[in-house]
Amino acid sequence: MIPSVHLCWVLHNHQPIGNFEGSFEAAYQNCYLPFLDVFEPFESLAISLHTSGPLLLWLDQRHPEYLDRLRTLIEAGRIEILGGPQYEPILTMLPKRDRIGQIVSYSRWLERTLGVTVAGMWTPERVWETSLIPDLVAAGIRYTVLEDSQFRAAGLADAQLTGYYLSDDEGSVLRIFPSSERLRRAVPIGPVRQTIDACWQIAQTQPGAVLTLSDAGEKFGGSPDSHRQVYRDGWLRTFFAALTDNAPWLRTITLADASERTAPAGKIQLPDCSHRGMNEWTLPAVQQPTYQEATEELSHTAAWETLRPFVRGGSWRNFRVKYAEANEMYAYMLYVSGRLSDAEAAGADRGLLAAARDHLYRGQSNGPYWHGTGGGIYSPHLRNANYHHLIRADAILDEALSSFGDGHAVGATFAEAQVEDFDFDLLQEVRLASERATLWVAPGRGGRIYQWDLRDLGHNLLASLQRRPESHHRHLLEDAGQGDVPADAFHGRSGCTYGGSEPQLAYDRYPRKSMMDHFYDADATMDQVASGTALERGDFVDSPFEAKLRRASDRVQLQMRRDGNAWGLPISITKAVTLTAGSDEVAVTYLLENLPPHRTFHFGVEFHFASLAAGTEDRFFSDTDGQRLGHLGSRLDLPNATGLAWQDRWLGLTVDLKLDRPSMLWAFPVETLNQSQRGFEWMQQSVCLLPHWNVRGDAAGRWAVRMTWRISTSPRDAAQMPLLQRSVEWSRAAVG
Repeated sequence: MIPSVHLCWVLHNHQPIGNFEGSFEAAYQNCYLPFLDVFEPFESLAISLHTSGPLLLWLDQRHPEYLDRLRTLIEAGRIEILGGPQYEPILTMLPKRDRIGQIVSYSRWLERTLGVTVAGMWTPERVWETSLIPDLVAAGIRYTVLEDSQFRAAGLADAQLTGYYLSDDEGSVLRIFPSSERLRRAVPIGPVRQTIDACWQIAQTQPGAVLTLSDAGEKFGGSPDSHRQVYRDGWLRTFFAALTDNAPWLRTITLADASERTAPAGKIQLPDCSHRGMNEWTLPAVQQPTYQEATEELSHTAAWETLRPFVRGGSWRNFRVKYAEANEMYAYMLYVSGRLSDAEAAGADRGLLAAARDHLYRGQSNGPYWHGTGGGIYSPHLRNANYHHLIRADAILDEALSSFGDGHAVGATFAEAQVEDFDFDLLQEVRLASERATLWVAPGRGGRIYQWDLRDLGHNLLASLQRRPESHHRHLLEDAGQGDVPADAFHGRSGCTYGGSEPQLAYDRYPRKSMMDHFYDADATMDQVASGTALERGDFVDSPFEAKLRRASDRVQLQMRRDGNAWGLPISITKAVTLTAGSDEVAVTYLLENLPPHRTFHFGVEFHFASLAAGTEDRFFSDTDGQRLGHLGSRLDLPNATGLAWQDRWLGLTVDLKLDRPSMLWAFPVETLNQSQRGFEWMQQSVCLLPHWNVRGDAAGRWAVRMTWRISTSPRDAAQMPLLQRSVEWSRAAVG
């Protein structure tokens, strides 16, 4: 008898929420479409296919003919459709209700659209915790696929990494297939014969075994080199031909067939972890070189193959520690999810609940919650998209809960305040909200505004990003010929330059948020402040303020006070932010007290505005006379300003600052050097506006200023957000 094996090829096609229309189309033309073109004629081959919700919705609208071809292949038994969470969240970060909800929602959509009954799923980024099992099973999932490195970490040897294993928790049982790292590294990089020979070796030693190969569909044509190799040079066609020629002993089957026709290889309890890359990326940047150097050194020892399975790095959850901005988004996501749960329990309108739920699920898309080799959290359009959907969901829930006394009807004006530990740091934050805007303020963290939501646009003005060290920065500095990289460059200090180029590779001591209070040297320059090298002479920027709320029928005011010092001299700052019902203005006032006579202080207040592209004619600064001062990537150093405005006409947003006393005013972009799949690129993360004064107290040692921010919004062109309206249609279909 000829030895034989079965091969389960699992293909994962994905585009994240918020990605550009051109990126979707390019991936379709270069990856998904040509793969199907090559696959279709090989009638004896079968695969399991997962297409993430954002991508499949786009395909359904833009290329319905692709879905027609999928249906034909599904009916022929050649493609099994895998489900999963609808918008590709990391499941371990979701509440139980949303884990189950996302999976069930997508399974139902796949059943309606493609006529399939979903039994298996793709686990996003292979982030695994055993506690997921009961929720996956409750959502109707019988099996999934993870990396074989995760099985090795549980103590399995190479010879045991075939078939599937049973894992259980709380009485629920799930089948888990180990995906072969050896095969994944060979496909489509190595010669076709290499993969066939690897399968033959298993066939001889483990006749009848099931091998699993899972990989990203973008690997097959996503770059010019891979597209040339896979399609133009014929690698994929040659591979399919080889599978067909060797069909007597090498049979391709789906995960569904394997789970039904073969017995489990055993039971297993996997450790909480993800794939190797993710386990490394989640480590603090300062520790990643240590990890890399240690593994590199160990890899040259005889003991490496024995030790390697147990050298794993960190936990995915640490991204919320590594990036405070990820934790802010996560905290807001949980807030919105909790409100949705309350609205469901109250019996709110089902149509509104469906729309809010779809926006919530979109806001859970995993891309901007972490960073690896792709842009991730460094991509403003991804952060912006998640916040857009979360803010939309929050606004819809206001309407849904209005009849239950916990929301506001459409068109109602209001001003309200809420105090709670919103971001899980055991400090009380304050939520100030009106029908126009919601401000989230952290008195315990310098009294700063850390989130500024515009309800009309679904836009967070403070979806900003702190410039911080990343592991790849060290390599870039070394490659640039700087040799011995200064320790300061990698441990949170700032002022490094990559290869003498502009802009500078700079690091921030503090988050890039608003109402952050600085005392600078008299001769501090905008360049020093922008690069983070200006010395901080006060203790206000990140220190706790005492807070007091004032409420009236038509307004709310948060007043914060700190008795601190500048240059060692005691100074008090009282600052307040006020929202008024029916108004598009946010009033910010400052009072400095205990200023010593005959002493001048250089005082500035930092504000940030995020997700604003630079270098385009429809996004620009202007002065109080309406005169344009440059695009939003410009640097401005205004000596005697009483105001400044900026516009983003694509977004439909105008922000107008008015000052009741003239100020010097700096404006500059905050840019990061990001690692992405295209290489390294500078990306603008936010615009900093920093009014500053040479402050001298009056006879009573006091000085005050009032800043008024007027936010004007207009709807975006529907063509610019084409999938937004269709999300509501998806939501309504889910209700039915």
